[in-house]
Amino acid sequence: MHKHPIQFIGAGPGDPELITVKGQRALEAADLVVYAGSLVPEAALCWAGQARKENSAGMHLDEIVRAMVDAHRAGQKVVRLHTGDPSLYGAIAEQMAELDRQQVPYEVVPGVTAAFAAAAALKMEYTLPEVCQTLILTRMEGRTPVPEKERLASLAAHQASMAIYLSSGLADTVAPVLVEHYGKDAPVAVVYRASQPDEQVLRTTADRLVSDMAANNISRQAVIIVGKALAARDEEFAASKLYDRAFTHGYRKGQDADGNQ
Repeated sequence: MHKHPIQFIGAGPGDPELITVKGQRALEAADLVVYAGSLVPEAALCWAGQARKENSAGMHLDEIVRAMVDAHRAGQKVVRLHTGDPSLYGAIAEQMAELDRQQVPYEVVPGVTAAFAAAAALKMEYTLPEVCQTLILTRMEGRTPVPEKERLASLAAHQASMAIYLSSGLADTVAPVLVEHYGKDAPVAVVYRASQPDEQVLRTTADRLVSDMAANNISRQAVIIVGKALAARDEEFAASKLYDRAFTHGYRKGQDADGNQ
């Protein structure tokens, strides 16, 4: 019997239309969808059709793997549906390791992560010429520890654009770090449930982060964004060389003000 590889699919940040075409087609063809129900919204299952759907929120690793492997060995098409992009805080490495151990084939289909849905909501660019060319995706240490060299204070010292995941419940710990390294008046944005119908965008400053999040009842499912790029609408910044009239590159020769090359 032909065995279809198990597919780890990134569902995107919540809007069901932000899944990739490849991910959508996989869901439409699936016989079983094991989805991370604590984060993947029900709306994302709209593409799953008549597939059997199992919510993994109350399952441990062995149960998740057993459900997928049993269906796979029965010749069924299995989708493991994760929120955002599976490679980022998706806990897929341990699942793949177990599938490797059991010699079960699988593949991964990427998805849109919340930091990019948040940037879309904020209408911002993380990487502005001469302002910031680096984006850090990280989290505050909580019940899950982080390596010593990746503590938030060490990363914040770079003053790069930064999207902080899984930390909205730790705002009182995050805020002092941002104040120290970016300044108390540094612009900060919080995007709650980016791309979903109840999306909420909060613009604040590092020293007002805790009080403003509390006032708006945001303590989970939010990304905290910080960095100079947030203030770009209010300040002058250098334009990209890519579309500069005078800049020559492999696809276009530069021109002077009169249009001469």
